[in-house]
Amino acid sequence: MKESKVIIPSTNKNKKRLIFFFGVICVLSALLALRVGWVQIVDGEEYSRKAVEQQTSDVPISAKRGILYDRNGKELAVSAVTNTIWVRPSSVKDNTLKKDENEIRINRTAKNLAEILEMDETEVREIITADRLLVRVAKYVDKDKADLIRAGLNADMKKEPEKKIYGIEIAEDVKRYYPLGAFASHLLGSTTDDNQGLSGIELKYNKYLSGIPGRWIKSKDIGGRSLTYGVEKYFQAEDGLNVVLTIDEVIQHYVEKAMDQVMANTQAKRVMCIAMQPSTGEILAMAVTPDFDPNDPRTPTDPAEAAKVEAMNNEEKQEYWNEMWRNPLISDTYEPGSTFKLLTTAIALETGVTYPNDHFVCQGYVNVAGTRIRCSKFPQNHGPETLTEGVQNSCNPVFIALAQRMGWDKYYDGLMKFGMGEKTGVDFPGEGENILQKKESAGPVGLATMSFGQGIAVTPVSLIRAICAIGNGGKLMEPHLVKALTDSDGNVVQEIEPKVVRQVVSEQTAAEVRLMMEAVVSKGGGGTAKIMGYRIGGKTATAQKPENGRYAEGKYYSSFLGMAPMDDPQIAVLLIVDEPQGLHYGSQTAAPGVKIILEDVLRYLNIAPQYTAEEQKQIDSQMTQVPNVVGQTAEEAIGVLGGQQLKYVISPAVESPGDLPVVDQYPKAGEKVPIDSTVTIYYK
Repeated sequence: MKESKVIIPSTNKNKKRLIFFFGVICVLSALLALRVGWVQIVDGEEYSRKAVEQQTSDVPISAKRGILYDRNGKELAVSAVTNTIWVRPSSVKDNTLKKDENEIRINRTAKNLAEILEMDETEVREIITADRLLVRVAKYVDKDKADLIRAGLNADMKKEPEKKIYGIEIAEDVKRYYPLGAFASHLLGSTTDDNQGLSGIELKYNKYLSGIPGRWIKSKDIGGRSLTYGVEKYFQAEDGLNVVLTIDEVIQHYVEKAMDQVMANTQAKRVMCIAMQPSTGEILAMAVTPDFDPNDPRTPTDPAEAAKVEAMNNEEKQEYWNEMWRNPLISDTYEPGSTFKLLTTAIALETGVTYPNDHFVCQGYVNVAGTRIRCSKFPQNHGPETLTEGVQNSCNPVFIALAQRMGWDKYYDGLMKFGMGEKTGVDFPGEGENILQKKESAGPVGLATMSFGQGIAVTPVSLIRAICAIGNGGKLMEPHLVKALTDSDGNVVQEIEPKVVRQVVSEQTAAEVRLMMEAVVSKGGGGTAKIMGYRIGGKTATAQKPENGRYAEGKYYSSFLGMAPMDDPQIAVLLIVDEPQGLHYGSQTAAPGVKIILEDVLRYLNIAPQYTAEEQKQIDSQMTQVPNVVGQTAEEAIGVLGGQQLKYVISPAVESPGDLPVVDQYPKAGEKVPIDSTVTIYYK
């Protein structure tokens, strides 16, 4: 008996269900294909980039910043090796773990890092969970702390889970370090936290000093561990070039020591000094007090000032810092006063309107276009005097007469040759511009006052450059602070040669002015800068400070510009005392400071003293002869006494006796007294 097959007839309902499911599958397949195509084609590049980022560690390697050397190879700024801590937030978490387990990883990492780096734990947590690929946690981490972090990275989860750290990478870094602290701070400048120049030479030569950073690229797994089969590339950082300065560390120390003494003696607002080699234009020293420590450039060295800055808002702090870092010897102008008379004298000699033994008569004042301009000795006068004596006496009427003889055109042409109408080109950021009176509007009075350094403003660097031309046979040099650039092996990459700008006066004129400068020290009011055995030249100056369009009462710039030895000048020094308290004349405030500097520097340069017969006699006897200072102003008398190594007392005592005429003295002129004896000078 055969079995029969039962055929169940299909229904429309079953067919529709199959068609529906088939349609759904087709639609889903189409959507899936569309999505895969979108990911692979449209978003493929982005996902590929993310995959590479997750599997690749790219750590920046800082270049070693070049060293700043003095002219003799002494290190003034170096780069110390340190560490930078980086975090990859994506590596702190583990996507295979649950949320609460990842929280444990994050909390443990934040806690351990905060303890090691001495940071706030909340701040560290924000950094390691940031929505960024690579974040810097801390710079300038020392080796001990870096080793603790490495131990945390390598800690065994089973044995030391509490020490475990995730997602951290340690890169070797460099930090700028100034081994001498605040030494030459306004010259050297400082750097930012990213090792970029912030001010001074560090800023000016930043592109040479900074070098080219490197990179360390390697493949890693999800835990941040290097893959043995991955790619690893190390691009060595290219170190910056070293900068060899014209500065002499020893001379800089002498300058700063003398400035501290001047600051203590005068209680001034600040003291500034620049020393230059006349024959080359090389700057041998440059300093400003108060100074700052470039290792911590945003904190004043004075605790009281530091507390003051701490209380400021961000805008006030930035303004304070900019002022603190500013180098006034380069960037600011000041009224030079009588030091400017040396330029007037040189121009007058060069144009032929006068000669060293030319005769003048000082009446104590000069009437210019209805304006009475006084001599410093007024109401007394210097009477008949030669040009040399006029420079020695710093007699205003003499220089007014010289300017009037030359006229605007000759005088201005001479000043332009001395570089008073241009920037010096010194290799330092932010050089200021001189301010001279305009020929069209100044008139006869403007010409007269400018002849003795009043009513104008010049940068200290431009003034000392101009005076150095007198010490260099009339050649104007371009001042510079850098001698050479060298590589890490000490090879010279670029050498900066001295540059002659122009011949401004003849050698004869320069020699004549040098003799006059020497007379100022040997016989005149610059005697407080005299050094036995050496031919010292110079010029004192005392100028009222202009404020809000008028001269401020009781505020002065006192200065002295010295040069030595005058037969072959090796150094020129300009020292400016800003707002000295009490005695404010240049012969009393600045000249003694320059004497201290020159005594040390001349000995350091191995320039042997050559004593005159009179000086040798004084040395042998330790006696000196009292000069006659009756009839001179107190300021002139103090300078002359200082030139004979004598001290002084003024009677009756007065705070500022500079213009007062001396009517008597004790001991009397011609008496022999021991060196360092005190002479009492009396005024009416």
